[in-house]
Amino acid sequence: MERRTLGQGLEVSAEGLGCMGMSEFYGAGDDVESLATIHEALDRGVNFLDTADMYGPFTNERLVARAIKDRRDEVVLATKFGNQRAEDGSFLRVNGTPEYVAAACDASLERLGVDAIDLYYQHRVDRTVPIEETWGAMKSLVAAGKVRHLGISEASSETIERANAVHPVTALQSEYSLWSRDPEDGVLATCRRLGIGFVAYSPLGRGFLTNEAATRQNVEGDFRNRHPRFSGDAFEKNLALVKNLEAIAASKNVTVAQLSLAWVLSRGPDVVPIPGTKRRRWLHENIAALDIDLSVADVAALEAAVPRGAVVGDRYQPAGMLNVNG
Repeated sequence: MERRTLGQGLEVSAEGLGCMGMSEFYGAGDDVESLATIHEALDRGVNFLDTADMYGPFTNERLVARAIKDRRDEVVLATKFGNQRAEDGSFLRVNGTPEYVAAACDASLERLGVDAIDLYYQHRVDRTVPIEETWGAMKSLVAAGKVRHLGISEASSETIERANAVHPVTALQSEYSLWSRDPEDGVLATCRRLGIGFVAYSPLGRGFLTNEAATRQNVEGDFRNRHPRFSGDAFEKNLALVKNLEAIAASKNVTVAQLSLAWVLSRGPDVVPIPGTKRRRWLHENIAALDIDLSVADVAALEAAVPRGAVVGDRYQPAGMLNVNG
């Protein structure tokens, strides 16, 4: 398995595994298959596991804990705080207060069954709390040995700069794919100037950039039923873009998902995609994308097939869009 280096020398597998969908948001889960998927990922050299306290809520961290209980030394473990939810799943607020930072970390450590978290992200920026206060509390977690590296998610260039001035930022995690290219508007350049790694979540467009896109609608318990890009006229228009990719994928004898992941992987050695899956079948397909070499002409063809601005619909519903680029 190829390795890539994020900021502060943190080395991870070139492709990670997003664990969120094993517990929530993408229809019914299957803990047995999910645990097998995590174990298979580790067996194949995928050592970068991504979770968060709000997934479930709280149940995804416990699931990951079960999977890595006897394999902790093989794992680079990332989790997040900041999207505060109640036990019943209701969303409370984006919380970046120092008191909450400390409490959330202790709770995650307990659920994960570990002494330290390898990479601890601020999941969303709390616009009511100066970033210096939030990151001051996060810096204290590093000093206490509870956390090894710090990251931030969906932050603006200005916020990244301010956070990095308090403590070096190891990674920015933001949505990045052929059809979500917002980081190219400055954030990616900021990360490179500061030596910060880039972790790309939803590199497959929440499953739209696959050969299975047409089956993603109306699955019980799937939040994509209400997602702007999966709804109404937007769905059909976006599906036409996937059809463009299907022709290129067929010419290379690969899947649309593999081609889409290969594009993200081609963005630079500091970019690490973390495609999420809860099934070994898709894990194997995703890992195979690492064997695809794209030429300059290939990249140009892919970007012509899915031009910037051609995708219809926002990345989240309106409430969610308020909490990105913080």
